[in-house]
Amino acid sequence: MDAAPEETLYDRVGGQPFFTELVTRFYAGVPDDELLAPMYPEEDHGPAIERLALFLAQYWGGPPTYMELRGHPRLRMRHDPYTITKRARDAWLRLMLAAVDEMEMEAEDRADLVAYLDLAAHQLRNR
Repeated sequence: MDAAPEETLYDRVGGQPFFTELVTRFYAGVPDDELLAPMYPEEDHGPAIERLALFLAQYWGGPPTYMELRGHPRLRMRHDPYTITKRARDAWLRLMLAAVDEMEMEAEDRADLVAYLDLAAHQLRNR
């Protein structure tokens, strides 16, 4: 008898709506951040929310929609046109962690998500 597939973080937090809400909360803080606002044009917020939410959902065990729409994530390459300094990284992480703090989830899932976001922020720093 086959074992049941392990429940993913994606499943435990409620699927795509969770990631869309998380990223929407992140973007709500962007216009007020003097460092990040110029990197995130307001007219692109809707598509950017969708892209990041789909990426995070896929990463955490959701459907491969991001990959189907955009191909391989290639995060370093996609972020290379932007100057991501220590200050920019810290600003992004501060807003993202504030969004995480507003979300309901189990402590272990929160710790895993925060650890990933911290790692990703550090890896994408390019200046």
